[in-house]
Amino acid sequence: QVQLVESGGGLAQPGGSLRLSCAASGSIFKIYAMGWYRQAPGKQRELVASIPNGGSTNYADSVKGRFTISRDNAKNTVALQMNSLKPEDTAVYFCNAVTIVLGVQNYWGQGTQVTVSS
Repeated sequence: QVQLVESGGGLAQPGGSLRLSCAASGSIFKIYAMGWYRQAPGKQRELVASIPNGGSTNYADSVKGRFTISRDNAKNTVALQMNSLKPEDTAVYFCNAVTIVLGVQNYWGQGTQVTVSS
């Protein structure tokens, strides 16, 4: 089992910045990749960014050049720096961890609200 606890989020103005952090605990040695997803009202959950072990980062086209995902393996954390925020970035953001020891398993944080509004 992997437990994920998010922090950060809140309200930002268009063009502003926010930073999300996620701390993993439990069977962290099994984690293959970590990432962030988001879900806006009435929409499906979508991938924002991901970072696998020793691999290259992956971003949704809508956030490329504005968001940066980073991972600190020593602290078992993953962060999402969000710059140049737009109203369409408003959503609940979820931290995600993927393990592949016994098939693919996804673990989720509780979600944190990000609202971009003037």
